[in-house]
Amino acid sequence: MVNNGSFLYDHDRDGTHTEIAGCEAKFRNIDSATSIAIRYTSNTLTVLLDTLGKMAYKECFQVQGIHLPTGYFFGASAATGDLADNHDIMSIKVYQLDVANDVADDTDYSKVEPRADIFAPPRDHIDDALGGNFRSKAVKGFKLAAIVFCAVLGLLVCAVVGFLIYQRQQENKRKRFY
Repeated sequence: MVNNGSFLYDHDRDGTHTEIAGCEAKFRNIDSATSIAIRYTSNTLTVLLDTLGKMAYKECFQVQGIHLPTGYFFGASAATGDLADNHDIMSIKVYQLDVANDVADDTDYSKVEPRADIFAPPRDHIDDALGGNFRSKAVKGFKLAAIVFCAVLGLLVCAVVGFLIYQRQQENKRKRFY
């Protein structure tokens, strides 16, 4: 996503109206840390991934026509939706690339407005056929009765077990050994 502050991130469409490009990486439940290399040179953004921890990067995507100014900051965010994933950024290393320019470029990059020449085509929003997750619906009817019954039964079992333990402790206090 390239943003000049005028775009909002649309969570319902996973940000596809401002998406530049993307790729998939299987990094769940692996023993090594996943590394990402982001390279921006000559208005081209390249993202490379290393999911095996071997410093062998594979290209995720490369997009031309990305215009970024100088003097800005890096930012990272993650939203997992209903999943419970944890994303840790262990370090950020920034390097200046020395690249030979074939064309004389007299652009003042401190005055460039962040933009991308292209965006990925948006996907249509499809509602969940089941009506969303469990937490979004009110519990009523048979489900509510079953939950209340189980809760009362659980409390009753705990009370009986507690009474039996208390009774046994009282019997043990009365016994004397001579």
